[in-house]
Amino acid sequence: MKTLLKLLGFDQAKHKVKTELMAGLTTFLTMSYILAVNPLILGDAGMDKGGVFSATVIAAAIATLVMAFYARLPYALASGMGLNAFFAYTLVVVMGFTWQQALAAVFVEGVVFILLTVFRVREAIVNAIPQNMRYAISVGIGLFIAFIGLRNGGIIIQSDATVTTLAPWTTTSVLAIAGVILGCVLMALKVRGALFYTIIAMTLIGIPLGVTQIPEGFSILSLPASIEPVALHLDFSRFLSLDIEYYIIVFTLVFMDLFDTLGTLIGTSTSAGMVDENGRIQRVNQALLSDAVGTALGALVGTSTVTTFVESTTGIAAGGRTGLTSFTVAMLFLVALFFSPFFLMIPAAATTSALVLVGVLMISTITKIDLSDITEAFPCFVTMLMMPFTASIAEGIVLGMLSYVLVKLLSGRHRDVSVAMYILAVFFVLKYIAPLL
Repeated sequence: MKTLLKLLGFDQAKHKVKTELMAGLTTFLTMSYILAVNPLILGDAGMDKGGVFSATVIAAAIATLVMAFYARLPYALASGMGLNAFFAYTLVVVMGFTWQQALAAVFVEGVVFILLTVFRVREAIVNAIPQNMRYAISVGIGLFIAFIGLRNGGIIIQSDATVTTLAPWTTTSVLAIAGVILGCVLMALKVRGALFYTIIAMTLIGIPLGVTQIPEGFSILSLPASIEPVALHLDFSRFLSLDIEYYIIVFTLVFMDLFDTLGTLIGTSTSAGMVDENGRIQRVNQALLSDAVGTALGALVGTSTVTTFVESTTGIAAGGRTGLTSFTVAMLFLVALFFSPFFLMIPAAATTSALVLVGVLMISTITKIDLSDITEAFPCFVTMLMMPFTASIAEGIVLGMLSYVLVKLLSGRHRDVSVAMYILAVFFVLKYIAPLL
């Protein structure tokens, strides 16, 4: 046991096993919705839903284990939301690629990521981001995941007049609000595992209220579906034919995954104090390689881009600091192969509390931003604003960094911008121009 804990970066003098295990449970329960959502989305692309479910579990478990033992950090990985929608509805439904060709694009993206990580290009990008922007990324992610929680809990809904608005009171939204209040009170009372206990409590309370749905013929145990219908069905024909449109797709996938992952790592590490004296993320290269390996592996077993989940912030907020947290998540994913009906029963409203309260914790870094300098404050504001408004961590980072370079350059303070930032700005511009060509 001691050997295992050591391999996971666990120090008995600094960490507690119960805390790390509880953190892993909290992260898993908060992100377990991906097990229900991913098969539905990729199913719309013509993929076998049962096979996608098993592929999602396997890819998430293995990638998270790599994070646990190689990076020894408390982050969990799985098929990313937004990235899976891009895969199904943009690449397949709109652009007409087969899902086999789309999987090949994801695999190539993963290989590119591995190369960028091995040569430390991704790490250089992380270190090029100014300190104030890092604080802003943390705040932006906090607002974004709180927005996700409010939406999942039915507290806010879409509005034609104002984009979003307060939803009518329903049993679901009342349950979600009750969870936020309960979680807040438990955190105020310093109850360890407050977020986890709240999720379980709201799931149980939701049963008599009709929010937690127990399927007909419910059985806790079930045999895993085969991945044969989706695994190893990659079609590289468009890539080998030198199709420029296909290369643009790969570039877009690289961009989306890169900044989703960087945003999560920077935001959570900064808010949790998991950085060195220079504000740099601990073992960032190992974390990035775990993400890259997960993406390539995910494509092989039959799922869309695997990325570091922003919901990892819930486990970190619950005290997770080592690979034992991510190891716990990976084990729970494997258990989910056989207990999928139980885990899929947890309603979105039950996880609202975790997402909203972690959002509260993450916005605390706003006090560290230098708001007295408009050339620093404005790009930070853009970053924080655009993450929830565009529903994308990547877009928030890109628009924030572009505004940083432009404002500094046009105000005569070009020396404040590093060479790396100028290079990134060029790629950002190309990112927006490429689809128009």
